[in-house]
Amino acid sequence: MKFKHYLFSSLLLAFTACSDDTPGSPEPEPEQPGTSVEKLVTINAGRTYQTIAGFGASDCWTPSYVGKYWTGSRDKITELLFSSEIQAGSPKGIGLSMWRVNLGGGSAGQGDASGITDKSRRAESYLTDNLELDWTRCEGQRYFLNRAKELGCESIVLFSNTPPVQYTYNGKGFSNRGGVSNLKTEHYNDFAAYMADVAEHYITEGYPVTHISPVNEPQYNWDGGQEGSGWTNDEVATLARELDQALTERNLTTDILLGESGDWEYLYKTKDDANRSNVLSAFFTPGTSSYVGNLSHVKGLICGHSYWTDGTWDGMRSVRRQVAQAAQKYNIDVWQSEWSMLGDNYSNTEFIGYDNATEMDIAFYMSKVIHNDLTVAGVSSWSYWTSMDVARWGHKNRFLLISLVPGGGIDDNNANIEQEGTFQPTATLWVLGNYSRFIRPGYQRINMTLTESLNFFGSAWIAPQKDKIVAVFTNMSNKNVRLSEIHEGWSNEATSITTYTTTSNKNLTETTISGGESVTLEAESVTTVVYNLK
Repeated sequence: MKFKHYLFSSLLLAFTACSDDTPGSPEPEPEQPGTSVEKLVTINAGRTYQTIAGFGASDCWTPSYVGKYWTGSRDKITELLFSSEIQAGSPKGIGLSMWRVNLGGGSAGQGDASGITDKSRRAESYLTDNLELDWTRCEGQRYFLNRAKELGCESIVLFSNTPPVQYTYNGKGFSNRGGVSNLKTEHYNDFAAYMADVAEHYITEGYPVTHISPVNEPQYNWDGGQEGSGWTNDEVATLARELDQALTERNLTTDILLGESGDWEYLYKTKDDANRSNVLSAFFTPGTSSYVGNLSHVKGLICGHSYWTDGTWDGMRSVRRQVAQAAQKYNIDVWQSEWSMLGDNYSNTEFIGYDNATEMDIAFYMSKVIHNDLTVAGVSSWSYWTSMDVARWGHKNRFLLISLVPGGGIDDNNANIEQEGTFQPTATLWVLGNYSRFIRPGYQRINMTLTESLNFFGSAWIAPQKDKIVAVFTNMSNKNVRLSEIHEGWSNEATSITTYTTTSNKNLTETTISGGESVTLEAESVTTVVYNLK
């Protein structure tokens, strides 16, 4: 079915298309403050792409303290993350459908002797010094897990930064072994059994533990500051084989999530250290020493992080195009499992700079990354890094969705994190919600064609039942945009249209579009348009 909605012939004559399956490098349009423009958008439900597994965030690191000690605030904080309820015209939260849970290495129990000075970067473990499992530990993380389940989060991903300290060479949660693993050779099976035991425990308790990610950013030498370890591709493969066996022995359907590469390029090319890069080839080329594509719990899936390759629009698209090509070569699905606005490599012409940036400026940049990860790299899951943290050193909302201020004040080492204070949802939370609350697991990306620019872009998605289409638009310009829409391949036209708008002073504000009225995107906004079909 093809439908023309407020289409003007003059626009057709002037229109040059840039669709999400033919990425371009458009120039920013000249803008006149206070004006509005009309833009032609074609949404074709007959052309489909990847299916979404979920949008998520991580419980590293402060939720372990908030869940345990911030008893007056924690319910509201979890609502902001997981609730899908709409109340008084606005969502109560962003409806995360995936929650990444840190299987800590036990450095929290070591205190200052852990060698990790920032208190909040130390993590608990369920493993005792007697190598027994104590399920009363990790109280704060367990609170968030429970609330995620209560509020409808559909996928729990257990991830590990380090093996438990009982199994490492130096007895620490960080490594002094450089580019090789800190896990003692004789404990690979023990570490795998530990991860499988935790998964089994929570699955038995009714939690949807869908994946275990056993290694994080193996390309880096984690020698202090937080838990972590370097790993070679062969070491990761050895651990994956042990974990596959442990999951099989427990009759678990939980899958293994490999990758967690420090940036996208490590997935598809040799970079820095050949033994720790070109990961797709290493894991999925039969006959290599690190081949794991034949494991029953490795389901053709890899994940990477969007750090460091996001400094410019053209640059991020180039890298993500190569990710998509490499994934297609090996027939692998790709997830984006960590991003925050890390580093100082952002173009001065495309980003205003941290000193001058508002929270909304940072949230807009995140929307650029999400959009290109989804439409160019073709990822089927997208996760933010820290769901909440203490905003220090002028970082604003670069590294967090919810900003915390402990009752005892802020210091460099988070010494006061146990003291309940205040919290504030940021623009980053709400802009992520423009995607996560409305593009649900099972939704499939469909083709959208529009004149894309650095300041205007969008994507469209269809529900599994074909009864709803969702489009997310980012309009960073200082002009309102009226959409002139062409609908192709729709089974029916919309019986109602609702928009949810995030700006510097709106948090997913709901508006119903009257019949015969065109959709208008506010200046400097991210807007989700929900089409309910007949």
